[in-house]
Amino acid sequence: MADRYEGVPHRLLRTPVRDIASGSVGVLMAVLCQNVSDTAIEHWAELAYIRLPSGLEISTSVDNVEAL
Repeated sequence: MADRYEGVPHRLLRTPVRDIASGSVGVLMAVLCQNVSDTAIEHWAELAYIRLPSGLEISTSVDNVEAL
């Protein structure tokens, strides 16, 4: 399994967003294309990283991110 990832441009970077899946609100810090497989067969997905007001960062599918 490769540990490589690649940053993906996103129009909402550094702006307030909501994670639809959890309802969490924070600032979109990054969108990365990552290998999310735990097997030898790679599976790549775009993950959004949201920094919550507490400073904790959560990840979610980029499709779950909406602007506030």
